[in-house]
Amino acid sequence: MPDKPALVKCLVWDLDNTLWQGTLLEDPNVQLSSEIRDVITTLDSRGILQSIASKNDYDLAWQRLEDLGIAEYFVLPRIGWGRKSDSVTAIADKLIFALSAIAFIDDMPSERAEVTFHAPDIRCYAADQALALPALPEFSPAVVTVDARRRREMYQASFRRDAEKESFTGPDEGFLRSLDLEMHIKRADKEDLSRVEELTLRTSQMNATGVHYSDEDLLSLLADPAHEVLTVTLTDRFGPHGAVGVLLLEYRQAVWHLRLLATSCRVVSFGAGAVIIGWLIDQAAQAGAHLAADFRPTERNRMMDIAYRFAGFTNDQCECLGQLEPMSDHGDIQCLHLVAARQPAPSTMRLISPDLAAGQAPGDQAG
Repeated sequence: MPDKPALVKCLVWDLDNTLWQGTLLEDPNVQLSSEIRDVITTLDSRGILQSIASKNDYDLAWQRLEDLGIAEYFVLPRIGWGRKSDSVTAIADKLIFALSAIAFIDDMPSERAEVTFHAPDIRCYAADQALALPALPEFSPAVVTVDARRRREMYQASFRRDAEKESFTGPDEGFLRSLDLEMHIKRADKEDLSRVEELTLRTSQMNATGVHYSDEDLLSLLADPAHEVLTVTLTDRFGPHGAVGVLLLEYRQAVWHLRLLATSCRVVSFGAGAVIIGWLIDQAAQAGAHLAADFRPTERNRMMDIAYRFAGFTNDQCECLGQLEPMSDHGDIQCLHLVAARQPAPSTMRLISPDLAAGQAPGDQAG
């Protein structure tokens, strides 16, 4: 049986004779079919972002989208007279999505061919396929989480946040303090598992290993006292960022094994990854444990590599690493090491977190 195709994170629509019926410059009252409206709302409810790449007059096109009551569903629209490939790749860059996570739909074969020529990783669809999109596996996430249903709103809040940052005068740290950031790290429960699985599937740039843990895998770990499954959420005065991180930690005698760390690319600029890593290092130091962290280097997760190295992880060997199970099934995964030391509290956000160290004194850790 062939593997299920990777999920589409953003569908980019052409307008004329694709999203709506007719050509706007010829008919200012172009209509939207109820079936296309259903496709738009269905994909939105599944957490699939939608945007626009159209050769049109921006003011006229956006006004028509507003009149049709659907403008709110589209993020980062590119409406103008440039190449469609430039528009679609610019949307991907702004969203920090891989091109392989982007889909493009257009009625013109020449426009689809132009996008494919310049960005072959983007999946292209003809306009007559629009009504079939919700039934395709790449548009059908196995589980739709609370965060997925709110994804568009969270991205739109992030764009307002970015706009305020551009107008903010002062150091970056001052802007972060002005956001009233609050991070919550908590032990996962059954209701969190779908959010955890989704993060491991959707995140590539800030995913330490790329190893996928299913709901079943995670459920078994929740009941294991030698493991911690931790979720991270972030909020600020603009609203929630949703689930932004997941950690899978295994306790061993004198060493804590960080088997997985994945954080959302959306919160890289807030220093979320560094706060999470610093918190874990501090917890290990309080428990008198070293830290080991699995890491598989890829072309896309160099930021995670930098975060680990900046925190002090190295490839140096230590006797404690002999306690870890060999990664025979994942031979390309490295095991980084750190002698934990106490860390200062974050200066740009409030952190609410469990006390892992309290139950993991050196003598209490799993052997």
